[in-house]
Amino acid sequence: MAHHFKIKKNKAGEFVAYFMYNSEAIFWTEGYSSKASAQNAIESIKKNGPGAETVDES
Repeated sequence: MAHHFKIKKNKAGEFVAYFMYNSEAIFWTEGYSSKASAQNAIESIKKNGPGAETVDES
């Protein structure tokens, strides 16, 4: 499994969704009070991510 999403609790007890690639966290969401909110964030990324533009501000 090269890439996947993972939901974990942070030190504050919030649910955080991580996008993992080869066991390394590439990006993660803010902390959510419920697991359902973290799952909704994952679904939003899957739905809206493929069409996202890249903005170069360098």
